[in-house]
Amino acid sequence: MAKRVAIVGAGVSGLASVKCCLEEGLEPTCFERSDDLGGLWRFTEHVEEGRASLYKSVVSNSCKEMSCYSDFPFPEDYPNYVPNSQFLEYLKMYANRFNLLEYIRFKTKVCQVTKCPDFTVTGQWEVVTQHEGKQQSAVFDAVMVCTGFLTNPYLPLDSFPGINIFKGQYFHSRQYKHPDIFKDKRVLVIGMGNSGTDIAVEASHLAKKVFLSTTGGAWVMSRVFDSGYPWDMVFMTRFQNMLRNSLPTPIVTWLMARKMNSWFNHANYGLIPEDRTQLREPVLNDELPGRIITGKVLIKPSIKEVKENSVIFNNTPKEEPIDIIVFATGYTFAFPFLDETIVKVENGQASLYKYIFPAHLPQPTLAVIGLIKPLGSMIPTGETQARWAVRVLKGINKLPPQNVMIEEVNERKENKHSGFGLCYCKALQSDYITYIDELLTSINAKPNLFSLLLTDPRLAFTIFFGPCTPYQFRLTGPGKWKGARNAILTQWDRTFKVTKTRIVQESPSPFASLLKLLSLLALLLAIFLIFL
Repeated sequence: MAKRVAIVGAGVSGLASVKCCLEEGLEPTCFERSDDLGGLWRFTEHVEEGRASLYKSVVSNSCKEMSCYSDFPFPEDYPNYVPNSQFLEYLKMYANRFNLLEYIRFKTKVCQVTKCPDFTVTGQWEVVTQHEGKQQSAVFDAVMVCTGFLTNPYLPLDSFPGINIFKGQYFHSRQYKHPDIFKDKRVLVIGMGNSGTDIAVEASHLAKKVFLSTTGGAWVMSRVFDSGYPWDMVFMTRFQNMLRNSLPTPIVTWLMARKMNSWFNHANYGLIPEDRTQLREPVLNDELPGRIITGKVLIKPSIKEVKENSVIFNNTPKEEPIDIIVFATGYTFAFPFLDETIVKVENGQASLYKYIFPAHLPQPTLAVIGLIKPLGSMIPTGETQARWAVRVLKGINKLPPQNVMIEEVNERKENKHSGFGLCYCKALQSDYITYIDELLTSINAKPNLFSLLLTDPRLAFTIFFGPCTPYQFRLTGPGKWKGARNAILTQWDRTFKVTKTRIVQESPSPFASLLKLLSLLALLLAIFLIFL
């Protein structure tokens, strides 16, 4: 009899978990509290409790070739960076293609997940759900939690003296939907993450004045990278990752700063990060420097005091009149349906082995999917987590002894850095390629570059020097996809197809032709010398 698996949430990780269960012959039941799939990517005019919320203009920060499911590319005619409405359509295509909808119970809230009395023997869980006001209980062999970490807004009002007397409007960025509310207003956005920066830039097109307050600064980069390529297709390569991880952190930090400042000098714009050693997620915004240089957005330090109709910034005695304050101060996360003895959240992280399994449980039958912040897309990360987790739940892959897992979890919490590569020292941060490869190795799905170099050198070179697209994760092992090789070799074709909407006849360069001829002669000379 197939093992029954309860999956909480039908967002990007929940959908992947349903599919992975089906691939391994398990019987999934996915509980989604709202009336549709998509999680974060489903825009609604009103904020829904327990579900991530986004604003109307949200566009993906990771391009379509890097953020798709590993065996399901985005449609070729989709833009490289995908608006939320099209992203949701893609998720629905995925669900329909793999017949996932029949395993999802919509408008069903998970109220409680508890161990069965014989848990130490069976590893089973009792799951209490609520649908249309009626509660129901069922026993499952395993549980996969896919609720994400963008549902509980962090609003530290105590850190802003005087906010209680402010007569204007203030709210968390989670409440923001459209920029119309800023028309002819004086707006302050507190927090310079991606959401805060997006909101400040949007507000600047309608508002009378916009301030963006940041405590530590941030690197700002455009989605349009070197030679107009998508940023992550240039940055996320196995070659570059290996190079970065082999260099001392101060050198990597210097190179990173040099690269970021090649677009504009962050110091001149008041944006340069105070702590340039620890990696903070770069802010992706194509407009911010232009809004600053035209005076539409003013970068300010942290807030000293809030008055009735104004604020005072640190190190600047002048009061600035303000009508609206937007707190883009991030999120906390919790699992209200789980007891703290199962998963305890402390200091923005949980004690999870490989960010997935509670290290202390005697039976590895509960997995948390998507609770990680890689410098890369969440879709392939969550999908790879689910592929490995499902094989553990099924009993094919085994976890190490409990003491080994706890030791690794504690080491990660201590945030000790090796001194090489980028410093991923914040809670839940991880090196995308290194982490994915760890999981792929566990299920024998990591591509073997040395073997490919002998059998398929073109593919090997593309995998190593080209973008680390998710199709690489389906070349071999369980869940192997026969279209993976072709998808890798044609990834740039799909990238350029949607930008080259006007065909330009390029005249051949004499210099380029001469360079090719010299290269050919050098190759022939080398071959001649080898056989001489």
